[in-house]
Amino acid sequence: MSLTRRAFLSLCAAGGAGAVGASRAAAQEPFAWRRFGDLLRARFTDLRRHFVFDYYPWYAADPFRHWTMWHRVPPDDLAANTMPLLGAYDSRSRDVVEQHARWIADSGVGVINVSWWGQGSFSDRTVPLLMDVMGDHDIQVTFHLEPYSLDRATRMPEDVLYLLREYGEKRRWDHFYFNERADGTQGPVIKLFRTTTSERVANCHGEIEAVADFVPDGDWRRQTDRLREVVNGDFDHLTLLSNSPRVERVVAAGFDGISIYDPADTPDQWLDKALAATREGALFAFPINPGQDYVERRVVEPNSCYAPPPFLPASSEFDWNRAEDRERAAQLAEQRIEESLQTNLVLQTHPWLGNVDRGFFLTHITSFNEWHEGHQFEPMKDASALNSAERAVGYHNPADGAYRMRKLVDLLGEL
Repeated sequence: MSLTRRAFLSLCAAGGAGAVGASRAAAQEPFAWRRFGDLLRARFTDLRRHFVFDYYPWYAADPFRHWTMWHRVPPDDLAANTMPLLGAYDSRSRDVVEQHARWIADSGVGVINVSWWGQGSFSDRTVPLLMDVMGDHDIQVTFHLEPYSLDRATRMPEDVLYLLREYGEKRRWDHFYFNERADGTQGPVIKLFRTTTSERVANCHGEIEAVADFVPDGDWRRQTDRLREVVNGDFDHLTLLSNSPRVERVVAAGFDGISIYDPADTPDQWLDKALAATREGALFAFPINPGQDYVERRVVEPNSCYAPPPFLPASSEFDWNRAEDRERAAQLAEQRIEESLQTNLVLQTHPWLGNVDRGFFLTHITSFNEWHEGHQFEPMKDASALNSAERAVGYHNPADGAYRMRKLVDLLGEL
């Protein structure tokens, strides 16, 4: 059953710690930021460690890597709808990572969640530098496992143990992220993508296709159980989160809960997922996000089912050549950032929902620098700073290229 926003606010207004902000929102009064901040600081010793930037260390500049997706030609023409303030940078550059770390530390966020593509991968090789530089700025590091191979499920226990050993134990756990529960217990949090896919799907032509990386829930369960047996006793808890919204299957597969990633999954849909997680005894978290502005592919195969993802949150069509439309898009993104943070606070602190009983609070911020999907908080260039070649590409940069990060700083500062 899908509940309306009015029912959502009525539920939250019925009582409990999270009710204050929601009941005021229902009455069009200011959101109770300070009350939520006081509540969370009373439960957790360092609130910064409960806000986690999704971080992507997959860019290169010599030769260019990832900026070249979908027939883009850097340095002026990038696989992004907005031009970064740092341009087509290299994730292996210490200067770049230093600047990222300063922005993240100044935002009030205390953790990055690194996109990881397997042992020895490009992203894996960037981790030592990330750990060193982020640690210098008091930022901890954790990982999400991407769909890097068709046998990823069977490799998962060894890969998680590799991360724990190489970037935790061997470094004496210097900057490896441990999530704190309200009772003071701590342990790693690892997130996985594409864990509970459908076995078959219908394409746009009505043809049924097998999903290549489908893994039965029971197979996932054997691997999550195997991992837990190995680390049993090493930590107070090991938290495994899935990006999937299919809570029943996530639990059957042996994961502790869900952490949704997709900005197309809007805040007004989250209550149903939080209720489902509570019924199943699972944890839940949702993405603080500005929506998305996904770059469009220039070359599409004939009869392809590809369709350009829409700008979100959309109110109407946008003419990106018009400064007024670019500013309107920025305003919508700011509204989504605020709404998504508020909804996380209400749902994760409401005593009727399960996270409070488990002493759990965590939210991923999607994302620091996933430029292709257009939900990055990393500052972009101001529109006036684009050069002539960049303007010819048609980027969507607004007048204030740092508006998303500025908005996040302001909101977290309220907490």
